[in-house]
Amino acid sequence: MLLLSLLAIWILVAILTYRQVALAAASSIVIIAWLVLGAITPAMLSPWLVVPLAVILVVLNVGAVRRAVLTKPVFGMLKKTMPPISATERDALEAGTTWWEKQLFSGRPDWNEFAGISLPQLTAEEQSFIDNEVSQLCALLDEWKIQNDLKDLPPEAWQFLKDKNFFGLIIPKEYGGRDFSPYAQSRIMSKIASRSGTAAVTAMVPNSLGPGELLVKYGTEEQRQRWLPGLANGTEIPCFGLTGPEAGSDAGSIPDTGIVCKGMFEGQEVVGLKLTFSKRWITLAPVATVVGLAFKVYDPEGLLGDPNKTDYGITCALIPANHPGVEIGKRHNPGSPFMNGPIYGTDVFIPVDWIIGGAAMAGKGWRMLIECLGAGRGVSLPALSTASSEMNYRMVGAYARIRRQFNTEVGKFEGVQEATAEIAATGYTLEAMRQFVTKGLETGAPSVMTAMAKYHATELMRKSVEHSMDVVGGRAIQKGPRNFLVASYHSVPVAITVEGANILTRSLMIFGQGAMRCHPFLFEEMQAMQLENPAEGLKKFDKLFTAHLGHIANNMLRTKLLGLVGGRFSSLPANADDFSKRWYQRINLLSAALASMSDIALGVLGGNLKRRELLSARLGDVHSQLFIACAILKFHSAHPRTRAEDAHAEYALTRALYIAQEALRDFADNFPMRSLACVIRFVAMPWGSIVKKPNDHLIRELGDLIMEENPVRTMLAQYLYVSHDPEDAFGRVESTYQMLLSLGPVWHAFLKAKNSGKISGATTEEQAKDAAAKNIIQPQDVSRIVDYDARRFDCLITDSFDKL
Repeated sequence: MLLLSLLAIWILVAILTYRQVALAAASSIVIIAWLVLGAITPAMLSPWLVVPLAVILVVLNVGAVRRAVLTKPVFGMLKKTMPPISATERDALEAGTTWWEKQLFSGRPDWNEFAGISLPQLTAEEQSFIDNEVSQLCALLDEWKIQNDLKDLPPEAWQFLKDKNFFGLIIPKEYGGRDFSPYAQSRIMSKIASRSGTAAVTAMVPNSLGPGELLVKYGTEEQRQRWLPGLANGTEIPCFGLTGPEAGSDAGSIPDTGIVCKGMFEGQEVVGLKLTFSKRWITLAPVATVVGLAFKVYDPEGLLGDPNKTDYGITCALIPANHPGVEIGKRHNPGSPFMNGPIYGTDVFIPVDWIIGGAAMAGKGWRMLIECLGAGRGVSLPALSTASSEMNYRMVGAYARIRRQFNTEVGKFEGVQEATAEIAATGYTLEAMRQFVTKGLETGAPSVMTAMAKYHATELMRKSVEHSMDVVGGRAIQKGPRNFLVASYHSVPVAITVEGANILTRSLMIFGQGAMRCHPFLFEEMQAMQLENPAEGLKKFDKLFTAHLGHIANNMLRTKLLGLVGGRFSSLPANADDFSKRWYQRINLLSAALASMSDIALGVLGGNLKRRELLSARLGDVHSQLFIACAILKFHSAHPRTRAEDAHAEYALTRALYIAQEALRDFADNFPMRSLACVIRFVAMPWGSIVKKPNDHLIRELGDLIMEENPVRTMLAQYLYVSHDPEDAFGRVESTYQMLLSLGPVWHAFLKAKNSGKISGATTEEQAKDAAAKNIIQPQDVSRIVDYDARRFDCLITDSFDKL
C-alpha cells in the first residue's frame, strides 16, 4: 500500500506540473492528498517521509528560506560563470519584438493564437502596382544584356524606377512614398527578381536597411521633410555605410569614429562631429546622393551635455554624398552588376544635427540598426530567394519534360526526381515562409524570426539552384542569352553573404538571440544578476528562478509524455484537419524537446554555450525548422485541398521536421555530459525516430507533379514575371512547354510509333506525315508536331560566340 500511495503522490505531482498549477496551490493539494492517503496508509505519516516532504515544501514556498538555501548559491554561481552583457549586446537583445517563434521556444505553443493568424493580403493599390508598374519594369529588363553588355541597368529602367516611386515603397504617403506593407514589398521584389536580380537588388536597398527606414522610425521632422520626399521620388539615391574591411558580420566592431568637437559650418561655429571612416561593399554607393553612415561617437570634451560620458557607442548619421571630404570609391564587382562600392572619409566635419534623430540619438545607432535589419533579412533577401526557387520550379520542371534521354523524359528518371522533388518542395516552402514571415513583420520587427528567414531562405535557394544545375546539366553551364539558370547561380554567393554571413547567422544569432528573446525567464534573470544592488538582484532573481524551475519541470515531463505517445493527444488548433493533425502533434513534441534541451544546455554549459557554436547552432536549427513547419501548415490551410497541394506540403513538412529531429540527435550525441546526453535523447525519442525522411513514393509523386500544370505550379506563377516570348531565356522554355502541353497525347503517340519503327522518314515532317497516313495521328496534327519539334530543339541548344 505504501508504494501505491507514493506512486499516487508522484502521479499527482506530475499532473500538477503538467497543468502548470501555481506553486502555492500545488503544495496545498499535495499536503491534502498526503494526509488523505495517510489516513488509509499510516506509514505515509512516518517521520522518515513527512520530514523530507516538509523540508521540500518549506524550501520551495518560504521566500527567505528558499533564497538562503537554493536561490542564493545558484545566483552566486551563475553570476561568476555568466559573461556580463555589454551595452551593445543589451541593445541587440532588447531591440525588436518577438512573435510566433517565442511560442515555439516555450515548449507549449498556443495553437489558439496560431489559429487566429491570417496570412497577409494585398490591397487593391498594391495589387495594381504589381500588375502594372512592376510588370512594365520587368518588360524593360534583359538580364543577359545587363550582366554582360551594360554592366548596369539600362537608363530607361533607372528612370522608370525613379518615376514610379520604386525607391519609396516604405516611405509614408505624406512624404510622397507608397507606404506599402511588408508583404507587398516582398511580392514586388520577388517579381522583379524573377526577371532580373540586378534590378531587384537596386530596388531592394532603398527599401531595406537604409536612410529611408531609419528616417521614418527615428528621424526628426525636419530631417524627414528634408530627405524623404527626394528619396521617395528618386531624386535622392541612398546608400548605407555599415560594413568595412575590419567589420563585416561583427558590425559592432566598426573602427569608424566620430569625435565630437566644434567646427565651422555654413559660416558659423557649431557643435559637430569629425568623422573618419572606411566602408566597403556598400550597395548603391557609386550612384548615391545621400550616405547613411554608422560610426562610434566619442565626446572627450563633454560637448553633448554629459561631462562624465565619453564613449557613446554606435551612431547613425545622414550625409550628402557631395559633402566635402566624402569620397565614393570605384565600383566593386560582386559578380552581378548592381552598383556597389567603397566610401571613405578622413576628418569630415558634419553638424551634430545630422545624426539621425538629432544629438539625443547619439549612441543609439546599434539598436536602430538591429530594429531596421528586419526589412533586409525578413523581406528583401527572402523575396529574392523565393523568386529564384519558384522560377527553378517552373523552368526546371518544364525543361525536365521537354528534354528526353534514352527515349524518356529526363524528369521521369528516379535519380532526377530526387532532385526535382527537392526543387518542388523548396519553391512551396519558401512561398509559405514569405507569407508567414511578412505577416509577423506586421506586428513589429522580430529579430529572431528575420534571422531565421534570411538564413534558411538563402540556403534553400542555394540548394534549389544546385539541384537545378544538376538536372539541366550542360545547358545550364554554357553562359549566354539562352541560359535561364546562370544568373541565379551567380547570385547565390551575394545572397548568403549580405545582411550577415550565413555561417554566423546560424551559429551565433538564431539560437543566441532566440534563447534570450524567446525564453520566458533567461534574459530577465541575467539582468537581475547584473543589478548594482545585490539584494535587489537576488530578490528579483529568486522570483524568476522559481518560475523557471517550474518551467523546466513542466517541459521535461511534457517531453517525456509526448515522446511516449509520439505527440498524440496533445493540443491542436481548432481548425486542424485530418492532414494537419499529426503534424501539429509532432511539432508539440519537438517544441517541448527544444525547450527542455535548451534549459539543460544553459544549465550545464552556462555562458560557455555561447562559444559552443556547433551545439547552439543545432538548437537554432530545431527552432527554425519548427517555425518553417508552422509556416507550411498555415500556407497549406489557406488553399483548397488538392492532392498536388497535399503532396508538396507533406514533403516540405517531412523534410523540415526530419531536419529538426536530426539536429536534436546530433545535439544529444555531442553534448559533453554523456550520461545526460543519453537521458536527453531517450526522453525526447524513446521509440527512435519521430519522423522519417520523405519516402520514394512521395519523391516520385513530386517528380511527376513538377512536370505537370498542377495547382501548385499555377499558384506559384502568380508571384513571378512569366515570359512567353520564344526569344527570351525564360520565355523560350515556357512557350515550348506550353506547346507540348497543347499536343497532349499526340506527341507521345508519335514518339511511340517512331521508337517502335512503325513509321519511317528522314525528317520529323516526313515521319509525322507517315504517322498521319497510318492513322496514328490526325492530319491536322502534322504541322503541330513539326512546329513543336523545331521549338523543342531550339529550346535545347546553347549559345556560341565568335570570341569571348
